[in-house]
Amino acid sequence: MKVAIFSTKAYDRQFLDQANHEGRHELVYFEPRLTAQTAPLAEGYDAVCAFVNDVLDEAALRTLAALGVRQITLRCAGFNNVAMDTANELGLTITRVPAYSPHSVAEHTLALYLALNRKIVQAHNRVREGNFSLEGLLGFDTHGKTIGLIGTGQIGTETARVFKGLGCELIGYDTRENPACLEMGLRYVELNTLFQTADIISLHCPLLPATHHIINAEAIAQMKDGVVILNTSRGGLIDAQAVIAGLKAEKIGLLGLDVYEEEEALFFEDRSASIMKDDVFARLTTFSNVLVTGHQAFFTSDALSKIATTTMDNLDAFAAGGPCANAVAK
Repeated sequence: MKVAIFSTKAYDRQFLDQANHEGRHELVYFEPRLTAQTAPLAEGYDAVCAFVNDVLDEAALRTLAALGVRQITLRCAGFNNVAMDTANELGLTITRVPAYSPHSVAEHTLALYLALNRKIVQAHNRVREGNFSLEGLLGFDTHGKTIGLIGTGQIGTETARVFKGLGCELIGYDTRENPACLEMGLRYVELNTLFQTADIISLHCPLLPATHHIINAEAIAQMKDGVVILNTSRGGLIDAQAVIAGLKAEKIGLLGLDVYEEEEALFFEDRSASIMKDDVFARLTTFSNVLVTGHQAFFTSDALSKIATTTMDNLDAFAAGGPCANAVAK
């Protein structure tokens, strides 16, 4: 099939070309994000490949369908950026990569936490300047702390495993209990109980209407003073304004983010020469107890290889006319 691949960087080309054995699909790469405005670039293509911040709203999908596109394969797990009702109406097949490397995201979650708790960035900057003072670098032991995991799928399970290795007590909230988490000793609780009990809260659930701004002012008010909040899932899970208020009130002790609700206007590009127009994001970056990375938790060679391989498998299955195990349910 002829496939238009949007939001591409050099690393996307590298791993997708490697996975496209013997050139069984014609891959054409486009740097722009997929939106209603850029969708006409897909004219003459059988399928498009989109990423996490591409906008597959009704207008974009109708344009793609009118151009003859029959499959949209996402090289990510989430599909909250797809207007699924419209896709179903138009008969478009949506496929995704449901699991690529839960270890990569779990490990990055831990990296954010340890860098925040042990003030690694501040310490590194001091040493480079010849300042070896320990004042202001005080952390705390993780052993014995309670981590509350919101979402206990594959990534949440691996994150639980990592923090269990540090001696944490595990509690979790999900619509379904995961036997793997139960075997580790994780105790499922109601959401309010998790907010009230956890020293560390880590988000690993999908972005759905029910989870949008699951971390809001009401939730933060229930949390322990000095709570640690980590989000390597979806930016829309957090009400950024409420979190800023919690930081200013010193209710939130540490905040680690790899995602941001309005990240599509910021992430994956070099904006160092541009004026920051997002006042909320700019305010977040002023706090010394906040650490933000640009949606890189997934970014390992192992994960990119798995994403590319699964994406090619999804294209193969559709081209063969057979069922695709990774199709988003209609």
